[in-house]
Amino acid sequence: MQNRTTTFAVTIVAMALAGLASPSAAAEPGDAAAQLAAAIQAAPDDRRDGARVLGWTDDGKVVELRAGSNDLVCLAARPGDAQWSVACYHESLEPFMARGRELLAQGIEGQERIAIREREIAEGKLPMPREPRTMYVLHGSGFDAPTGEVSDAYLRWVIYTPYATPESTGLTTRPVPGAPWLMAPGTAGAHIMINPPRPDANAR
Repeated sequence: MQNRTTTFAVTIVAMALAGLASPSAAAEPGDAAAQLAAAIQAAPDDRRDGARVLGWTDDGKVVELRAGSNDLVCLAARPGDAQWSVACYHESLEPFMARGRELLAQGIEGQERIAIREREIAEGKLPMPREPRTMYVLHGSGFDAPTGEVSDAYLRWVIYTPYATPESTGLTTRPVPGAPWLMAPGTAGAHIMINPPRPDANAR
């Protein structure tokens, strides 16, 4: 069960980060409005208006839909993905996220991708904040633009704490539903996972 839970958590984070890249090109205006409205749903209510928002063009390029006035960046769901997912994260994490997507686009994934980013951070080539930084990840079965409602909404929190360990945080590295636990301890990508129980958990 623990291995299954850990694998599920890794998959969820990977899906959430699947589109983070440097913005370029342009988006269709109508499409942009819907993407913007959906992307900010992952952010806390009081931080949505000032968040920078990134979206997608039909050919898969990341674009800036709105400049920001606070420290959050929100990314719209990528069209065609199996699961609807949007994410908002601290702006200082963007280089780390963008580099990960760049490597994925080159077909580099898994441990090789992790190792490359770890090395680049250690060499000072890839910026990575040393203080805790938060990412909000919202999953669902879709977003209804007219009502602003996310169907089957499920919000998770990921708090990046580079080089954190169980000893430095007091956290377990075992997945704990509804409670924080530490993933990738001792690495530049170390992060605290907080996965609330799913609304339908008691129905199973």
